[in-house]
Amino acid sequence: MSKIPDSSHPTHPAVAWIGLGIMGSPMSENLIKAGYDVTGFTLEQDKLERLTAAGGTAAGSIAEAVRDADVVITMVPASPQVEAIAYGPDGILENARAGTLLIDMSSITPQTSVDLAKAAMDKGIRVLDAPVSGGEAGAIEAVLSIMVGGGQSDFEEAEPIFDALGRTIVLCGPHGSGQTVKAANQLIVAVNIQACAEAVVFLEKSGVDLAAALDVLNGGLAGSTVLTRKKDNFLNRDFKPGFRIDLHHKDMGIVTDAARNVGAALPVGAVVAQLVASLRTQGDGGLDHSALLRAVERLSGARL
Repeated sequence: MSKIPDSSHPTHPAVAWIGLGIMGSPMSENLIKAGYDVTGFTLEQDKLERLTAAGGTAAGSIAEAVRDADVVITMVPASPQVEAIAYGPDGILENARAGTLLIDMSSITPQTSVDLAKAAMDKGIRVLDAPVSGGEAGAIEAVLSIMVGGGQSDFEEAEPIFDALGRTIVLCGPHGSGQTVKAANQLIVAVNIQACAEAVVFLEKSGVDLAAALDVLNGGLAGSTVLTRKKDNFLNRDFKPGFRIDLHHKDMGIVTDAARNVGAALPVGAVVAQLVASLRTQGDGGLDHSALLRAVERLSGARL
């Protein structure tokens, strides 16, 4: 059951949030902090309890979560999960009201987003694809980059919600464009992490003070958000997942497939995609993507 809207925020739409994982939980909590009434559904009971502890409302099903919502936000791992929650008699499209704005913030294939928008149109439901970059820390701090695909008016309607979740918010084009930009983002991040990992092993094998080296590198042209966010992971070999190798493997599949479809060559990206895949086969899929360091260490005969 949705909450009665808070009279101190009469203009805030009622939000249903589907998917309360590493990213979805802190993001939904930031909406609650911004004054939104959030009704959530996910498969993990402890995540529902976390939502209610933050001031949200737990629903027993997707249908219950979305039936009174003005805006439905989804944040699930991949295209199959988006399709599972969107379609079918128990899904979003069959249970949300006409006029609802569906914002999918998952990272999925551009074609899945295009297909969802078309199917939703038949139900009178508007769709934005709005994947994010910034990882768990960015979600917690509400400083995510949000790349959006869809209509201008729908984007403008959603902007106050995006403002509660991120810092850099850009409409990139029609449906699927947000996912295309996210795929490019994941390509850049993976190649950047791989370069950092190779530098770490090179520096350590050369006997250099690693902490000092990373500090000075990050202050120059080699500096990056990736190095800033992942420096401590490298130094401490702390690979607790902020963004799992399994998910980056999925994303590298998306970008290599999409690039092939448009005739774009990704020679370095293809190599890094294979290194990510090899980490999964060696049992590291549940680790943070900074664990690409482990792949370089294996190749270099260095410590693990």
